[in-house]
Amino acid sequence: MKIEIVKDNKKYFLDLLLLADEQENMIDKYLERGIMFAMYDDGLKGICVVTKEDNRTYEIKNIAIYKEFHGMGYGQKLIEYIFKYFKNDCDTMYVGTGDSPLTVPFYERCGFIESHRIKNFFIDNYDNPIYECGKQLTDMVYFKKDL
Repeated sequence: MKIEIVKDNKKYFLDLLLLADEQENMIDKYLERGIMFAMYDDGLKGICVVTKEDNRTYEIKNIAIYKEFHGMGYGQKLIEYIFKYFKNDCDTMYVGTGDSPLTVPFYERCGFIESHRIKNFFIDNYDNPIYECGKQLTDMVYFKKDL
């Protein structure tokens, strides 16, 4: 397994980016200012985009693993790599997600704890309703991990 930083042609990975963030214009808000990581293990498995939000604060804006590789540990390995990569420059890593039974337990297993919420984020910022596990996402739930 190897993880590489993608510097050019980040939109090449749009199919993966859209798995984690369903609206392209929302992705456009962070993609170019973010550091993109691509994970390979006998082919591309997933990507992650991290942005610098403050002096020693970073945020995972997008992490996506192809669906056929879910449950194989790739997401957790990618998060662990991100923690190590930013360890010397970052005090706190954030990630925002919908209040979903798919994503919340994943981030908790990775060591994140709930930080705060932005009410109606998905309703106010997305053109169409987003559903996970039959539930409409409304609030953005932020998790944090101190590195």
